[in-house]
Amino acid sequence: MATLLYRLGRTAFRRRWLVALLWAVILGGLGFGAVKAPAASDSGTSFMPGIEAQKAFDLIGERFPGASANGANARIVFVAQHGEKVTAADNRAAIDTFVKEADAAPEVSGAVNPFTAKAVSRDGSTAYATVNYKVKAADLTDADKTALQKAIDQARASGLTVEVGGTALAEQAAASGSSEAIGIALAAVVLLITFGSLAAAGLPLLTAVIGVGTSMLGIIVLGSTFGLTATTGTLASMLGLAVGIDYALFVVSRYREERANGHEPREAAGLAVGTAGSAVVFAGLTVVIALAGLSVIGVPLLTKMGLCAAGAVAVAVLIALTLVPALLGMWPHAVLSRTTRKRGRSKPQTDNVGSRWARFVLRRPVAVLVLSVVGLGTLALPAAHLEMGMPGAESKPTSSTERRAYDDLAHGFGAGFNGPLTVVADVKGAHDPKAAVARLTKEITATRGVVSVSVPRFNQAGDTALFSAVPATGPNDERTKDLIHTIRAERPALERGTGATFKVTGSTAMDIDVAQALQDALVPYLAVILGLALVLLLVVFRSVLVPVKAAFGFLLSVLAALGSVVAVFQWGWGAGLLGVEQPGPIMSLMPIFLVGIVFGLAMDYEVFLVARMREAYVHGDRAPQAVVTGFRHSARVVVAAAVIMIAVFSGFVSAQESMIKTIGFGLAVAVLFDAFVVRMAIVPAVLALLGDRAWWLPRWLDRLLPRVDVEGSELTTEAGAHGTGPADLRPLPVEETRV
Repeated sequence: MATLLYRLGRTAFRRRWLVALLWAVILGGLGFGAVKAPAASDSGTSFMPGIEAQKAFDLIGERFPGASANGANARIVFVAQHGEKVTAADNRAAIDTFVKEADAAPEVSGAVNPFTAKAVSRDGSTAYATVNYKVKAADLTDADKTALQKAIDQARASGLTVEVGGTALAEQAAASGSSEAIGIALAAVVLLITFGSLAAAGLPLLTAVIGVGTSMLGIIVLGSTFGLTATTGTLASMLGLAVGIDYALFVVSRYREERANGHEPREAAGLAVGTAGSAVVFAGLTVVIALAGLSVIGVPLLTKMGLCAAGAVAVAVLIALTLVPALLGMWPHAVLSRTTRKRGRSKPQTDNVGSRWARFVLRRPVAVLVLSVVGLGTLALPAAHLEMGMPGAESKPTSSTERRAYDDLAHGFGAGFNGPLTVVADVKGAHDPKAAVARLTKEITATRGVVSVSVPRFNQAGDTALFSAVPATGPNDERTKDLIHTIRAERPALERGTGATFKVTGSTAMDIDVAQALQDALVPYLAVILGLALVLLLVVFRSVLVPVKAAFGFLLSVLAALGSVVAVFQWGWGAGLLGVEQPGPIMSLMPIFLVGIVFGLAMDYEVFLVARMREAYVHGDRAPQAVVTGFRHSARVVVAAAVIMIAVFSGFVSAQESMIKTIGFGLAVAVLFDAFVVRMAIVPAVLALLGDRAWWLPRWLDRLLPRVDVEGSELTTEAGAHGTGPADLRPLPVEETRV
């Protein structure tokens, strides 16, 4: 592996203009294809096939044509002034006027009057009107929204309190481009501090942007063929930028190191790609494993997001191995430090903060290990109480009209009104369909926890009925979950007695089913990615214990991050500091995202850091000194990469959307724990305790495993063939430090 990559790096350096031209052609071709490509269709409605709520939703779409249309909607909530009722003549006239004006808009398929639909609270203080559109929320024009807003303003002018829920006027999350721009700016600052050179800081940013551009254009080109949308490319954009900077950062850093050791530019590029590039390849493979593993979850959207992101990571690896050395060939001296540019060779650094920290840990391995494990274990305790769901309008700030509409409906109609259950009854096998549905509604009405059941609506064929049941508790209440399980548990008896069958769906049931399915899939997902990663790391490090230690450290950091998320966003500890107004269940996708993304980044840091220790050990360092050598050469760039990631993810914490805020916080603290506690403390402490045993591998297994030479032990022979003597490739003599 190292020899092949060494040759690739030298070739890319020598054929730099050809390599740059090839990437320019690829980028230009994809850009042209993206312009000509048809728009991707997002008409698919199946979020998670196999769960009951999704099956019921699909049945409704089949038996009630048009009922499953994803057109925009708006729920307008009217609240009378204190002591008044919405049924008063003036208030009723204002609401009637609103309905007429809203119904007259071109894209509106219908506006439902609350007085004809009996959508008035028992005390008469609250009513709501529903406005349905023919097109999706994303397709509504400014004129459509302005017309609705004008009608709302007129109703408010009458003295009514008017709030708006639904999708038509929902505030959209800020575009991801601004977050990426902030991330690039923060990365530039960190890289400039790390390298002290504008060119060295700018090159990783340039290649990362090229990689992200290539990946995103590729997603657009393939969008119509594979059903890829902007949503499926979100993860690819974020991770492509992250790993693109990281991978280029490590290659450039190793190039600077080899130049400081006196190697000429082309040779230094070959050595950088042969050594750091080998680590990049295997780090990229671990990330690809984690992302491709999302396909085992069974969610089509997650599968597409994972595969797109895996493709973006693969592009980042290719760019680090080819375009980075090519650009180094164009500006071979610009990325060097001032000292190296002036002298052509700088004195090897025998001591720095990284090596001093490593010696500190090596002197006190037990204390550092115990303190780190206990600390992360304590932070992980709240994860045992994780409750998953899908945050809705109740999680929005009280300053938003969606949140106020939610609260007004809960106050006027009960907490469960915001999450009604939809029941679809299939009566094809029933002797008397109407009698079967009547018995079904009677039984569900009598179920404890159900406030009301609507009048059933049959389809044209008369073989399917649809009705809703309003729970007494809110959508995220544990009692609502128990109610759904209770209704479903009654199904066998009802089916035997009537010959009819039914399924429960609706947004509340869908969220509960999705959360349960994702929770069930989490352990298999972990097993898949950990198993494959252990095999890969076994091949890379030729050690049994190092991969096990890496997996254990990853689990610690992920559980600690999950525990922190639960403490803040579910329990509300310190929530006010982050602008979290309403603690509640954690987004169902959050644990899966956290595990997948953090696993990839954690293995990046593990491979980059430990591969350098392995390299020093293979080249003759004692086990303790190899740890110090690895930290001396790699700690600074690992810390820089981690700080960049933390800064980028922390930027999302300021978002108003609860889901984005949660993901940003979770990823930021996970990277913080993994990079600074696991990799910088637990890893050297464990290796200090293991000593030479850390690199133990049974002979029979050593014979079976392929040799990939990540540490570059074969490069001496290869470099000799290109005119570089073996002595030039051996590590320069460094005064050994007592540990």
